[in-house]
Amino acid sequence: MPRILFVTPELAPWMKSGGLGEVSHSLPTALRDIGLDVRILVPAYPPLLTAFPDAQPVADLAPAGVALPAARLLEAHSEDGLSLLLLDCPALYGRIGSAYQTPDGNDFFDNALRFGLLSKTAALLGTPDGPLTWHPDLIHCNDWPCGLAPAYLHFERANAPTAATLMTVHNLAFQGNFPAHTLSDVGLPTEAYGMNGVEFWGQLSFMKAGLQFADAISTVSPRYAQEIQEAEFGGGFEGLLRGRQNDLHGILNGIDETVWNPATDTYLPQRYDLDNIEQKAANKEALQRHLGLTVDPTLPLLGSVSRITHQKGLDLLPEIADDIAALPAQLALLGSGEKALEAALAQLAERHPGRFAVHIGFDEALAHLIEAGADIFLMPSRFEPCGLNQLYSLRYGTPPVVRATGGLADTVVNCTAATLADGTANGYCFNDISGKDLLVAIQRALSGWHDRALWRHLQTQGMRRDSGWKQTALRYRSLYEDVLRKARYLA
Repeated sequence: MPRILFVTPELAPWMKSGGLGEVSHSLPTALRDIGLDVRILVPAYPPLLTAFPDAQPVADLAPAGVALPAARLLEAHSEDGLSLLLLDCPALYGRIGSAYQTPDGNDFFDNALRFGLLSKTAALLGTPDGPLTWHPDLIHCNDWPCGLAPAYLHFERANAPTAATLMTVHNLAFQGNFPAHTLSDVGLPTEAYGMNGVEFWGQLSFMKAGLQFADAISTVSPRYAQEIQEAEFGGGFEGLLRGRQNDLHGILNGIDETVWNPATDTYLPQRYDLDNIEQKAANKEALQRHLGLTVDPTLPLLGSVSRITHQKGLDLLPEIADDIAALPAQLALLGSGEKALEAALAQLAERHPGRFAVHIGFDEALAHLIEAGADIFLMPSRFEPCGLNQLYSLRYGTPPVVRATGGLADTVVNCTAATLADGTANGYCFNDISGKDLLVAIQRALSGWHDRALWRHLQTQGMRRDSGWKQTALRYRSLYEDVLRKARYLA
């Protein structure tokens, strides 16, 4: 089995800004469970150093590039058996905030150095000069913060054989673009800068580096792999991606079905499964009480747990809020993001007390309660590389209303006469980004909710869907082996 170095800028539960943090824990776990030798390289943020006080130093790393400081590698093992390599550099990672931003939401001024060092370390581990006795066959790079690793290795291969590389795009909207002079700061050769290198509209692009130089590229759903080859979703890289379409693979993410399981979920006041799904109603009542909504089982309750951003389509809600309240229906929303949109959504709750509740921030327990307590889950995203919350919702018997894009289109089967007849329907989809189309989809879902037999069918289809990580891990193993064969790293 190939040895895999899984490189990530975030790792749940210790440092998580979004779905990548969860994937970075769950996918390596699933890969290990099918027999692969996987180690995770992640910056040693303060929460990780706190969680692993006994992490052992295994290598000192000399300064690299003009501005990349010295660092060291620490080895640790999580309680669930993950092998971690913590990149310890207090000057770059010893800060409060998220992986990328200060507590007030501004990007760290030196993110190019912070993630240049992460990429450089990953590349070093993939060369014969790597400081460990363990040498990866393939380096799995995740999103722009790891994108320089394939570039470093590309230029190193002239001197010695190196590990193969896979670049996974979790969200192409985040590209890691920095001033051109950053090239020397991070220690890339001048020949790396150009149209067929890391240059992107006069800047150095971490994302382009990964897309240009990785041996293969993957995205987190088949639909998104197609979408990013077109201008609407390609972020300026659509031509490059079309040129590499034979190296581009869409592999749908999974979810941790031990964490997201209504039958065992310790966050829920009432656990349930398909055999006693009527007990789901107790969670709806608890959610209504917790958020100050009118406690009424006859009012359909819409739920959403999301980043509050333009991407997620939540700006459509203010224009149809009065219509939703008049249906009648309730709305429970949890999330944070763009301040102006947060304020606009909070005003809806003030205008419709008892009907709308908006909780700004993040609360893990409330997120689970919304998944279980809502009748219908909303994800009106403009684009969605994969999406996890629709998978949680299906698992919890809370049929979703989604825009048919990316991973949402790959996982939610629109309820129509045909899909009801063939037994595949599990939710509701709409196509155009408009408040009108979202409202029509909600109205369709509410009509279904009032039909007990139809609704039970949708819940059954969702709860029986296999959304776990095993099949995803098997597909990645196959892709790793294919990449290595093509790169002649395996006999």
